[in-house]
Amino acid sequence: SGRVRVDGADAWSLPVRRLARTVAAVVQDAGADFDLAVREVVAMGRTPHKRLLDGDTAEDAALIGDALTAVGARHLADRPFDRLSGGERQRVLIARALAQRPALLVLDEPTNHLDIRHQLDILGALRRLPATVLLALHDLNLAAYYCDRLHVLCDGEVVASGTPAEVLTPGLLAEVYGVAADVGVHPGTGAPHVTFLPGRAPSGANAPERA
Repeated sequence: SGRVRVDGADAWSLPVRRLARTVAAVVQDAGADFDLAVREVVAMGRTPHKRLLDGDTAEDAALIGDALTAVGARHLADRPFDRLSGGERQRVLIARALAQRPALLVLDEPTNHLDIRHQLDILGALRRLPATVLLALHDLNLAAYYCDRLHVLCDGEVVASGTPAEVLTPGLLAEVYGVAADVGVHPGTGAPHVTFLPGRAPSGANAPERA
């Protein structure tokens, strides 16, 4: 139920091509059944900007290369996509979304399968985009550092919404996650920093779906 609006327009009422030029999505389990090279998978992101029989242009090639560079995967360009590791596939799918050049990028757990270096690189690249980025994250400290606003969901309902400093409080973490935590300000980043404590918060808290 409900309605999703993009720039005030009902997303389902928009022409498919216009929607594809506006919104890109990266889901968690996209599969690996692409019998294509990595470069060809990323080139799929340019499809909404082409007519039926258009080939790739020099501009397309540059955007594809830039997208692969942004996720640290340019060296994988000629590798078969279905032979990549889970983390490598994730980076390539994010590159495909970047090549699409959307105004709105939606990602579900984009750092899944990634080591810490690539988590930071990917989130940094997303942060620098000239686009709105909506992502689901379970790592609260990464969310606090890279996100402007947080929305915490519990049992399908939004229970908190605001800046990281407004949302990430010991009381909310106890209520929603059922854990005890200290929340301070990280001396290096200035962002809220959550330290989880041994033991449990008072009973009766529910686990969230997404943060």
